Amino acid sequence: MKVNIKFTIQTLSLGVLLFLGTSCSDFLDEVDPSNITADSYYKTPDHARTAVNAIYANLRTIRGGAYGGSPWLMVEFATGLADSDLGQADNSNIIRNLNNNSDNAYGLVHWSSNYEGIADANLAISKIPEIQMPEALKNSLLGEAKFLRAHFYYQLVRLFGSVPLILEPIDLASEDLYATEASEEEIYEQIVKDLTDAEGSGLPFNGSSGRVTLGAIKTLLSSVYLTMAGYPLEKGASYYTLAAEKSKEVIDSGEFSLFSSYDDLHDPSKKNIGENIFMVQYTTLTAPSDWQPLIIPYNMNISTYSAQTGAIYANQDFIHSYETGDERVKEKAFYYTTYTLKTDRTQTVNLGGYFLYKHFDIEANLVSASSDLNWSLHRYAELLLIYAEASNEVNGPNPLAYEGVNAIRNRAGLSPLSGLSKEEFREAVWREKWHELSYEGITWFDMVRTRKGYDVLSGAFEDFVGHQFAYGPTLTARELLFPIPTSEIRNNSNLVQNPGY
Repeated sequence: MKVNIKFTIQTLSLGVLLFLGTSCSDFLDEVDPSNITADSYYKTPDHARTAVNAIYANLRTIRGGAYGGSPWLMVEFATGLADSDLGQADNSNIIRNLNNNSDNAYGLVHWSSNYEGIADANLAISKIPEIQMPEALKNSLLGEAKFLRAHFYYQLVRLFGSVPLILEPIDLASEDLYATEASEEEIYEQIVKDLTDAEGSGLPFNGSSGRVTLGAIKTLLSSVYLTMAGYPLEKGASYYTLAAEKSKEVIDSGEFSLFSSYDDLHDPSKKNIGENIFMVQYTTLTAPSDWQPLIIPYNMNISTYSAQTGAIYANQDFIHSYETGDERVKEKAFYYTTYTLKTDRTQTVNLGGYFLYKHFDIEANLVSASSDLNWSLHRYAELLLIYAEASNEVNGPNPLAYEGVNAIRNRAGLSPLSGLSKEEFREAVWREKWHELSYEGITWFDMVRTRKGYDVLSGAFEDFVGHQFAYGPTLTARELLFPIPTSEIRNNSNLVQNPGY
């Protein structure tokens, strides 16, 4: 691991903890902060809670950006389903055109932010057991930390493949300072261990606080098992069974449900409830969400935001691949093609493309330019589709699998599926995932684990390698992983660059 990244992480994290864990009224009683270390700080339950809070903050890092684009766009342009009007966003454009390289700043942010989250989690997991507090509180905090560490490793292993597996805090004297890569299987085994530990930590099944819940843990675990069943590990039937069982536990709990309206998906008042199983948390003015300028058409003067970049919008051929009558492609459901002018809200302008309304904060764009909207990492629609796909692989189409898919289709105004073969049902579920979970940071991961691309012109699924995007470029085996950032390779000779970069 790169020296200055990992060592700075531990120092910075402690500084954040000191700031967040200290009240204004007692600052005069503090000792010299330069003499405070991780060993001397972690003494009280409040310190433990603050340590876990610091881990959550790393979930937000990849979503920032402006005229240079944003790291969350990385996996969207890799699908071939996204367009952009932001000519200066080189990091997006080279991915979209399949000319990506290891100098791409998006990849570095993904690498660094996930390892920063892991470092914060490792510190909390290491120090919390030593703190005197009720065992129930201690276990729940450790459960949150392990879930978050599992999330960060799940991102890393799917993006970059074999990466260092670091489970303890490190400093300049640590053996893991220049860590070697662990195999993908070893990383997945640790992810499963962290999540199964978190399952037994006593967390509530659901809650509106935005913190990790048992429902979120089981949902992530079901996704992990589904991925392990497919590529690259190809563990097959036994892991499809595990994915089906774990997702069914969430369904059977009755704690989550589909929203009746697509408007609820981007309504800040619906944070952490209903369909939203686990979200990245934002608060207007204090920590506002920062992707609104990216999903607003370039300089069309429709928003109170001064930056309107047109950084991403849906490929038109993908929009046309939805079934006739699908409510999701009706105006201002998942996408929008018109909006009123900032200078005169009685005037409507055609935007020239299908922009992402599912991430659009109406209040922020009309009034405040400060968004209170959360980003959903896991929602119930995805969970239903995980169960449908996994259970079909084990036993073929079944009533509960049909029920979940058809609930999603019913909301979209589509006729229910019935009478399909195992192979037909498999592709029907994939198609539903592509259309329902579009531009939510999920599609590229599905492409890699299934080794399939979606031909938006024919509606068929074809092999990933050789899949041609509607606008021309063709995927090769290289695109199954992103390149390890150049700076990391340069600073750690134990890292091996992914093939083709």
